[in-house]
Amino acid sequence: MINFLPKKRRKKKARRLVILIIIIILSAGLYYFYSLNIPNSSSSQIETFVIKPGWGTIKISQELARAGLIRNILVFQLHSLFQGISGRLQDGEYFFSKNLSIKEIAQILSRGAGATREITLTFIEGWNNQEFAEYLEKKGIARPDDFFAVIKKKADWWDNYEFLNDKPGNLDLEGYLFPDTYRVFRDASISDIVKKILDNFNQKLTSELRFEIKSQGKNIHQILTLASILEKEVSTDQDRKLVAGIFYKRLELGMPLQADSTVNYVTGKDSSRASAKDLEIDSPYNTYKYRGLPPGPISNPGISSILAAIYPSSNNYLYFLTTPDGQVIYNETHDQHVIDKAKYYR
Repeated sequence: MINFLPKKRRKKKARRLVILIIIIILSAGLYYFYSLNIPNSSSSQIETFVIKPGWGTIKISQELARAGLIRNILVFQLHSLFQGISGRLQDGEYFFSKNLSIKEIAQILSRGAGATREITLTFIEGWNNQEFAEYLEKKGIARPDDFFAVIKKKADWWDNYEFLNDKPGNLDLEGYLFPDTYRVFRDASISDIVKKILDNFNQKLTSELRFEIKSQGKNIHQILTLASILEKEVSTDQDRKLVAGIFYKRLELGMPLQADSTVNYVTGKDSSRASAKDLEIDSPYNTYKYRGLPPGPISNPGISSILAAIYPSSNNYLYFLTTPDGQVIYNETHDQHVIDKAKYYR
């Protein structure tokens, strides 16, 4: 017994030591993973960071920390070592958002400075030009006044886009700025961005679509104007084609379109229905007061609405309404339409 107890104690101590080591390793691993992936800051402010030729991982990590772009120098160095990118961190001028993680910054540095020269801009289908302007201001690209200065006044390069020939000269580019996701240089001018958007629309509006528009006796401006209304009135491909058929039928019969979205375009409201007071507004965009299409688009439509305006679905309906939950109700007669309005809009 005298020799047995010390041996047993030694085993217990060894087990405790092993457990302690495991805890330390796990804790270190968790700390490493956490430090590697957590955003450095909640701020999206852009900081310019320059890596000079000859800088190694240690120098780069120190300068990143000094610039407030990373919190843990050692984690950056270890990650670069583990990922085998220590020798691939490239010099140059970078533009970093302060809310990037160590992992994200290391990946960008391994790809080179060009990776941060571009930014992503996403314009949503149905946005009007005012919303485009507010988005660009939020992204720090330009002030709204600068944006409207480009899209309102005809420039020489507008002549490069044949589809603008149908646009009345007194209107801006509302409806022609195709909603999509774009990659642009961070220092791109508003003109460069607008050109990129128009180039994209020029591709989306294929020769087949242009031929179809012309064969129908319509022009691109008319199609975009109706498509912009469809974009705001209904949300599915099927409904857009059905409503396009209704609107064309109303135009043929000399009926007013009576689209609430065109009235909202004047008032700036974002409601599904225009108020009785709003319907009295004297504006060519008030399709309750004035027959035919409004002077121009009320939003920038996506390809679904454009295709619906070109290829409407033939139907027997003359009236429709959208319920508060988004369902579209169609009717052939005005009497039934009035009944449904009373039912869904109490």
